[in-house]
Amino acid sequence: MKCAIYGAGSLGTVLGAYMTKNGAEVELVNRNKAHVEALRKNGAHITGTVEMTVPVNAITPDEMSGKYSVIFLMTKQLFNKEVVTFLKPFLTDDGVICTLQNGIPEPGIAEIVGKEHTMGCAVEWGANLAAPGECVLTSEPDSLSYHMGKMDGITDEQVARVTALLEKMCPVHFEENLIGTRWSKLLINATFSGLGTVMGGTFGAVTGDAYARKVAIRCMKECIDVGHAAGAQFAPVQGKNITKLFYYTNAFKRKIGELLIPIAMKKHVDIIPSMLQDLRNGKPCEIDAINGVVCEWGRKCGIPTPVNDRIVEIIKKEQSGELGLDASNIRLFEDLL
Repeated sequence: MKCAIYGAGSLGTVLGAYMTKNGAEVELVNRNKAHVEALRKNGAHITGTVEMTVPVNAITPDEMSGKYSVIFLMTKQLFNKEVVTFLKPFLTDDGVICTLQNGIPEPGIAEIVGKEHTMGCAVEWGANLAAPGECVLTSEPDSLSYHMGKMDGITDEQVARVTALLEKMCPVHFEENLIGTRWSKLLINATFSGLGTVMGGTFGAVTGDAYARKVAIRCMKECIDVGHAAGAQFAPVQGKNITKLFYYTNAFKRKIGELLIPIAMKKHVDIIPSMLQDLRNGKPCEIDAINGVVCEWGRKCGIPTPVNDRIVEIIKKEQSGELGLDASNIRLFEDLL
């Protein structure tokens, strides 16, 4: 069985290292030639909460050949139409593109390759790229997991194939409720990636700041209100019922939710938001595929999303250079609290 990780940056390199270390044959595909050359020469060097160096098979997209039974898609959503169209001819007749992207990318991918070739997976851990060939795993090893689902037409055999590969790294939880899983991950990303990027810091910068937690709990409520209006039933995240933990209907429950945030996120405080990594590297980030999705569905469903709207506004100003990546940006929400 031939498989690939397309867009093997920080997360994909960590996944590829674990998969290779534990016996899977996988190609790590990346357009960054310096990263590919470093992986070929020195292997994938993973530090942070683990320490390992694993020889891996790294290639650039123009070096792909033959047909793949599984392609894990880990690029930014900004170019999904072009990327998925490029990958389509590389799939076997029963091949699968399993997207590990943020947001809700499955419907758009299925439009190109078909529902019978589309699976989705929420990544419950974080990493960042320190240098070509070197990645930092920022989540604790005992907190690593995947929550996976499928589109209509995917067979049990395809599910088993993808599960077996991902389990080379960590536990995989199959979710019948794929859209609910996606909305749960979107809530986490919109809140902590969004506000972490606003503040120019890690998830811990958000959870460790009392004022930021006041903004965060309101961001969560907006996400939950919009998701419910869109028909989603939020799936548990690592066994936690996030709507029960963080949804509020009065000031007392809101305060309890604020106090629970550092406890719920304690194993992920060192995660550097991928959007922040992009901005630091002078690249456009995928804010429209994260908080922007909440805002878009809010408009469709008639649910106000002032906090998420403000997050989008601030990050786009950071991206244009109008605002710096500074913790003081969290005060730009004062008129909404």
